[in-house]
Amino acid sequence: MAVLFLIVFIDLIGFGVVIPLLPYYALRYDASPFAVTMLMASYSLAQFVAAPILGRLSDRLGRKTVLLASLACSVLSYVWLGLADALWMLFAARLLAGAGAGNIAAAQAYIADVTPPEKRAHGMGMIGAAFGLGFTVGPAIGGVVAGADPATADLARPAFLAACLSAVAFALTMLRLKESLAAGSALAARPSRLALAKGAFARPVLANLITLLFVTVSAFAGMETTFALWANRSFGWGPEQVGWIFFYVGIVLAALQGGAIGKLARRFGEARLVVAGAAIIGAGLLGLAFAGSLWAVLVVTGMLAIGMGLLNPSVTSLVSREAGAEERGGIMGVSQSASSLARIVGPAVAGAVFSLWGRDAPFVLGALLMAGVVAMAVRLPRAEAQPT
Repeated sequence: MAVLFLIVFIDLIGFGVVIPLLPYYALRYDASPFAVTMLMASYSLAQFVAAPILGRLSDRLGRKTVLLASLACSVLSYVWLGLADALWMLFAARLLAGAGAGNIAAAQAYIADVTPPEKRAHGMGMIGAAFGLGFTVGPAIGGVVAGADPATADLARPAFLAACLSAVAFALTMLRLKESLAAGSALAARPSRLALAKGAFARPVLANLITLLFVTVSAFAGMETTFALWANRSFGWGPEQVGWIFFYVGIVLAALQGGAIGKLARRFGEARLVVAGAAIIGAGLLGLAFAGSLWAVLVVTGMLAIGMGLLNPSVTSLVSREAGAEERGGIMGVSQSASSLARIVGPAVAGAVFSLWGRDAPFVLGALLMAGVVAMAVRLPRAEAQPT
């Protein structure tokens, strides 16, 4: 389990490590804001395509084989990223990294193989914790290792460090991870992702939950991928300052999700937390457009972290409740696919809006989208809050 935690943790480091470096890629390669935000979207696109393929391959070839292949892919992609000297090479390296990060499906299948039903939620929770921790550490590593001075930032060192971490995970998987899929085991045929999605969207509550999750992640991902560009133009910040801001956001997220969210859900109910989280995210995005100092940035990014900390786990819980036990895994997969797709659409739209209407436009657009999410969230059925 610890090895799987490390694998997912490294995947999210790879996703986040380039966030503080985006404006400097633009400067070095004379790329538009839309082009550099598409670097983030390209990673998510490859992950979106690769995840179901690797998941099904792991059913045939074994979990360990697929995990090793995907980690080798990650090592190569980060080395390529560090050696890149042209924009097309950056995109190719990020696509390769995203394909390797599609191993999440195989990691989740491994958890299901080795845990009894009563302990499976805890195992899947470890995967979620690795997501949060990786996103927290990734941007900080990218910023600190690259340096604080925009003029002299080293864009290769974070990539080589990520390659070393992936190599460590590869070695641990090879030496310490046992194959979980019994030889010759026959797995029941599963419906396709498209069939599952059609079934989910035929049910109004599930459709509402997955749609509001998609819109929220799109708005948040648009902020993630344009924040470094915005901070560089607004304050002249380098990769290190941007990395520490994302580290701060991640710490607030982890503290809320790891401690308070359970008590809040029992007291107020998940549906109310979704409404509150959406409203706080919208206010944070709008406030970011007007933030003129470090303290203002800390306040509004803290609001964004709190809002996501309330909304994301609450939506996940509500989705799991709407799905029957025999379909829960598939429905949760549809929800995760919606999040992955949002991380493609959000950066693409935010990058285009940034180029057309200026640095604050993605945040204003995101705030408007979150107003729509609030309108969807207030229609969610509300269970009675449990006594504390």
